[in-house]
Amino acid sequence: MSTSTRAVDNTLAAADRQWRALGIHRRDRATLTADLRSELEAAAADGLDPTELLGTDPAEFALRIAEEAGMERTPPRYGQVVGVASAGAVLALVVGYVVAIGLHHAFVAAFDLPREVRVPVWLAAGVFYGGVAAVVVGGAVLAVRVALRDAPRIRHTAARMAMLLPFAVAAGIAAAAAFGRSLGFPLTPLAIGTEAAIVLAAFLAATALARRWSVTAAG
Repeated sequence: MSTSTRAVDNTLAAADRQWRALGIHRRDRATLTADLRSELEAAAADGLDPTELLGTDPAEFALRIAEEAGMERTPPRYGQVVGVASAGAVLALVVGYVVAIGLHHAFVAAFDLPREVRVPVWLAAGVFYGGVAAVVVGGAVLAVRVALRDAPRIRHTAARMAMLLPFAVAAGIAAAAAFGRSLGFPLTPLAIGTEAAIVLAAFLAATALARRWSVTAAG
């Protein structure tokens, strides 16, 4: 592979990353790539380096030619998606708490075990945190799917959230537990707040990643 060909391929790869980040459809990206490749190869044949054609900011150049071509973009709306998901998760927790309190006696009657039966602490903790995580994930996904139903590729986003959030929340809970254990599980506001922030960060990161995944994979 010649140096000029490698430079053209590298430039096209950088441009495609920019177009993906903008949420441009796969078919449109293919059209833009073909057009840009023709221009770059013609420039290379004339002895010009791709940077001489694109300037010092290839990403800005890629954005400009996409806009000039009138390509449709999928707006990421990261803030809106994350905000709705967070609100849905909080609402689901509140509703779940109210339901659990209301059905407390039914739960006790259904799961009242003999005194001689000892439930391992890890199992009880796993059931509790697993239930909380399921409520959070379900509330977040449902909120995004319903409240943002008219947003482009929101079904893909909700589906990817359902895939990523369980692992992210589980990892966040494990990291928070490890942090608390390292300090001896103090019940101070700072320690509890830090543990909550760890789980929240994992939740927000997975939600944003799910939206980015669905936008950049448009096509």
